[in-house]
Amino acid sequence: MRIALFITCVNDLMFPGTGKAVVSVLERLGHTVDFPEAQTCCGQMHANSGYRAEAMPMVRGFVETFADYDAVVAPSGSCVAMVRDSYPRLALGDPDLEAGVAAIAPRTYELAELLVDVLGVTDVGAVFPHTVTYHPTCHGLRMLRLGDKPLSLLRGVQGLELRPLEGAQECCGFGGTFALKNAGVSSAMLADKCGAVEDTGAEYVVAADNSCLMHIGGGLSRRAATARPIHYAEILASTGSAS
Repeated sequence: MRIALFITCVNDLMFPGTGKAVVSVLERLGHTVDFPEAQTCCGQMHANSGYRAEAMPMVRGFVETFADYDAVVAPSGSCVAMVRDSYPRLALGDPDLEAGVAAIAPRTYELAELLVDVLGVTDVGAVFPHTVTYHPTCHGLRMLRLGDKPLSLLRGVQGLELRPLEGAQECCGFGGTFALKNAGVSSAMLADKCGAVEDTGAEYVVAADNSCLMHIGGGLSRRAATARPIHYAEILASTGSAS
């Protein structure tokens, strides 16, 4: 199987360790992962803000860059949802692009989908002797319907104690530009989420999107909370105690 890593903008620029963790996990399982350097932003921010025309070159670029791969994996439910849910609508009216999107979208996976659904793996040989609580991010929860796939992977980690999060399915308030355009509402939602994380007493709050973790992490930091944000891919890549 030819697998390509789609790193996404946030991870590439701010959390490159997450992309490295994805590669580490898949290589541990015996797979080779390519990193096509022609990849760019998926265009989600543009499309969600009403700039359809500006997003289209990125849609075409994604299709061209990843067309030859059997699977495209990304450590972001948000960006995968963009490809699978928004690309088909954006491509309407362009028969060649419609065909390209129809071919690549079903082969684009969030990490847990690739591991659990495609590769049939829940134990990746990880060791992480810490307490964690899991926040299911909105795109993964409501658009990809990841369900308990990330949780099943976390339960397979040696030494990890998973603690339930009250109101886990409630949004953290990030929502991309929502946090900027509706700062007051976003801050109130964030306060609820941070309070729930603190109530678990967990050392780490885990999620499938670093954008949401960045938002939650900022809130926890301002509250001087001890819990730290971490992408679950980095837990799966761990073979010992975290720093």
